[in-house]
Amino acid sequence: MKILIIAAHPDDEVLGMGGTIKKYTKSKNKVKIVILATGIFARRSQNLKNSTKYNVKKDIKEKMLKQKNILREESKEANKILGVKDIEFYDFPDNEMDTISNLEITKTIENIIEKFKPSVIYTHSPIDVNIDHKMIFYATLTATRPTRGNSVKEVYSFEIPSSSEWNFTEAFNPNTFVDIEKELSYKIKAMQKYKSEIEKFPHPRSPKALEAIAHRWGTVSGVKAAEAFVLIRNLKNI
Repeated sequence: MKILIIAAHPDDEVLGMGGTIKKYTKSKNKVKIVILATGIFARRSQNLKNSTKYNVKKDIKEKMLKQKNILREESKEANKILGVKDIEFYDFPDNEMDTISNLEITKTIENIIEKFKPSVIYTHSPIDVNIDHKMIFYATLTATRPTRGNSVKEVYSFEIPSSSEWNFTEAFNPNTFVDIEKELSYKIKAMQKYKSEIEKFPHPRSPKALEAIAHRWGTVSGVKAAEAFVLIRNLKNI
C-alpha cells in the first residue's frame, strides 16, 4: 500500500503521526513524505528562535537559508528512524502560504498524487492556528476529490501539538485511532533529531508532552498509547 503524508513544515510529520508512520514502514508499506513550506523563515531570525521583526537584512536571509538546510538534514535523520527515505521538500513561504493561490498549492499536490499514486493520504487539520496547515488541508481536499481514476481512497487529518490545541474556539475531534504503544519510543527518538524544533516541558513539542498526548488518546481509544486522526473520506470496496 502507498501512503502519502502531506505536511507543512519539517517535524509536522513526526508530531502528527510519527508512531503511525513507523507502523506503516514496519509492515512494508511504501511511505512518501512531502513537506511543502520551509518551516524556518517566519522566525525572521539567525538563531532558529522567533523574532518580532518582519523585514530582515541580506546577511540574516543568508543565515536563514543555512538554517533551512540544517532543518532538512534533521528531517532526513528523523525519518530514518521511522523507516522513511522518500522525502520531498518544497519552498512554499513559511507561515505565508495564504499569499499563494489555492490553485497553485492544489496543482502541486495533484502532481505529486499523479506521480506517486497513493491509496491513503494524511495531512493537516483545518482547525489549526497555523495558516500553512489550513491552506494545505483545503488544497489537499480539492486535490483528492473523488473523480474517476483518482487513486486516493482514504483521506485523514492529524493534529499538530502546539497548533491544533491552541485554537481555543474549535477543538480537534478525532474519530480514528492508531495503537502506537510499541512505536511511541521511535516517535520520541525521531522528534529528538529535530534539535532546532524540540522544546522543554511543558511545551507541547517536548518529549514528555508528546508521551502525555499519546497516553491521553490511548485512554480515549482503550490502549496504552495512540495517535488520533479525523477520517475525512473513505471509499470502501466491499
